Amino acid sequence: MAGPTTAERGADEDLDSGPPSRRRLPGPRVLLVAAIALVLIAGASVWALYGSSWLRAERVSVSGIRVLTETQVRDAADVPLGEPLISIDTEAIESRLLRKLPRIDSVEVIRSWPHGIGLKVSERTPVLIVEAAGNSGKYVEVDAKGVRFATVSQAPAGVPLLELTVSRSGSSAASLRRFGEDRLVREAVRVAGAIPDAIARETLVVKVRSFDSLSLELSGDRTVAWGSAEKGRAKGRALTALMKAAPDAGHFDVSVPTAPASSGS
Repeated sequence: MAGPTTAERGADEDLDSGPPSRRRLPGPRVLLVAAIALVLIAGASVWALYGSSWLRAERVSVSGIRVLTETQVRDAADVPLGEPLISIDTEAIESRLLRKLPRIDSVEVIRSWPHGIGLKVSERTPVLIVEAAGNSGKYVEVDAKGVRFATVSQAPAGVPLLELTVSRSGSSAASLRRFGEDRLVREAVRVAGAIPDAIARETLVVKVRSFDSLSLELSGDRTVAWGSAEKGRAKGRALTALMKAAPDAGHFDVSVPTAPASSGS
């Protein structure tokens, strides 16, 4: 039997390569089946996320803690165990932790599929301590932002004591009225952060008389006139050099870092 002629083959090719409007489109039955499949998939996904027991909060993990305990963090977080993981309000958990545990500087609340909530905690680190009110023998820790965040019964090792010796009269009083106690505390924190590490380990007290008059008390009954918190790095370098040049001195003055001085022995 003879095959299709050249003309017939050409006609078929023209039909196959015709414009999209002439190509065969999916029929109504195919479209209906596809639509039903999409609805079923969406429904199954919603059920899996909200209705099933597959993706529910069952455990809470805590990381990053140093002083706080896992129990303290879990109790403050109050994660609603048993609830669908997708519906857990992570922002509410974060707010509760920051409100209930001032020692926490920041926290990241993470859904750990399929059953966990992770709490990544960053605790505040004390750079200074102040004596608690009422001569109770307790101390309040102050972090690098000047935030007073926790009261402890024992002073942490290596953290200097902050003494606010601001007079209620004269220039000290004017400084207090102008800047406020919180600002003076932040200036003391700036000074503590500028003290070179080797000297910081010997620093016992950071004393504030006014905005422009801060000083240090070191071990061995040595003192340092620091001045204001400005030019902290330069003052730190000057103090290091001065203590090497005059190791037996009892008093150092770096309030003007370009002209440091030492005295006593």
